[in-house]
Amino acid sequence: MKGFVDLWVKINMKNDIIAGLDIGSTLIRLVIGQKANGIDGEKLQIIGAVSALAQGINRGGVTSIEDATSAISACLEKAERLIGVPIENVWVSINDPHIKCERSRGVVAVGKSDGEISEDDIERAIEAARALTVPPNYEILHVIPVKFSVDNQTDIKDPIGMTGVRLEVETMIIQGMSSQIKNLTKAIYRTGLDIDDLVLSPLASAEAVLNSKQKELGVAIVNIGASTTSLAIFEEGELLHTAVIPIGSEHITSDIAIGLRCPINLAERIKKEYGSAQPNRFTKKEEIDISELLKEEEVGDDLKEINQKYVAEIIEARVEEIFEKVDQEFKKVERSGMLPAGVILIGGGAKLEDILDVAKNKLRLPAALGKARNVESVIDKINDLKYLTALGLVVWGSYLTKNKGRFNVNWPGGEVVDKSIGKIKNWFSSLLP
Repeated sequence: MKGFVDLWVKINMKNDIIAGLDIGSTLIRLVIGQKANGIDGEKLQIIGAVSALAQGINRGGVTSIEDATSAISACLEKAERLIGVPIENVWVSINDPHIKCERSRGVVAVGKSDGEISEDDIERAIEAARALTVPPNYEILHVIPVKFSVDNQTDIKDPIGMTGVRLEVETMIIQGMSSQIKNLTKAIYRTGLDIDDLVLSPLASAEAVLNSKQKELGVAIVNIGASTTSLAIFEEGELLHTAVIPIGSEHITSDIAIGLRCPINLAERIKKEYGSAQPNRFTKKEEIDISELLKEEEVGDDLKEINQKYVAEIIEARVEEIFEKVDQEFKKVERSGMLPAGVILIGGGAKLEDILDVAKNKLRLPAALGKARNVESVIDKINDLKYLTALGLVVWGSYLTKNKGRFNVNWPGGEVVDKSIGKIKNWFSSLLP
């Protein structure tokens, strides 16, 4: 009887699991959440967070399907050992520098004779907005409704139940490169996992980190990863712009390695333990004794002491370049220095000492480090800046599964996400013996 009860519990637990898979260039992270019934209704609890070294991934793109599959499998095995039940479905982040976003409008006549706007009208308007010319090597990832107009009334957030003759929607259409999408999905399907959806990395992060007040005032989330920096800008509660820049924290490490003429593993340790983005904090005479690091990293080098100000100058130059690129994206939507809620930094690169000071100076905005909001967990790991994207995927998935069958105009994804992933899965399944 006990065995039957345990099996029943495991089956129910498996059905309630939501997993977020964040595929980075250096680490693959998997966060597992579970839907649990509480006093206030259904709640999301985080029950596991694991990571594995990434292989076959560079700058958000797959460079070797075989290596990427092995790395994802290793991460998956760790997670399944941790929670004790198999994981079958994942929400996956995509972080490709070739991402494009553009605005599109869709106009339809209201279907009902009494002029009341229904979900069907909204879906038809969004479908009309999708009918834009997509480059032959691109696919639509997200169609995000930004605002609606009913007859002559503009800037409507949710028109359901309103009365009118003509419904117009302005959408943000995010497109990804077809080859990158197919390579990524193929590597995941080879592990035996099903993909619930692909989600653009900064959009997922925003769900775990930003609150509605920040999104209303105007805020940007900036994720500084190993080889890419992704960002999303929100204002009046809606997505304004998103981009992926092909520069990240490993470029800082490379600069240190070149500047000090030392191996890359030693440069990484120097960056983490002694690095700072503010050279003004140090005098020209301040030296760091790195003899212990040389022993630990097994580097036979004559370099025993390094100048801390010089290291900080190397770091500052690259960090300033990253924020200059970020500011260029702000300028594209005329929001340079004009986001009252400021910039929220996440990702492994945001752990760098004094990076907030450089962000404030270069972007002329308030800056803070991101943290998980409104998510229950006994796992401290999810508050790590590196895990916030994977956590955001779980929050995203939880919201969409809870609101299945009800089209929510404020939430990108769901029924309006491109279904071409399903075609790839069916095609891949047909190849398996």
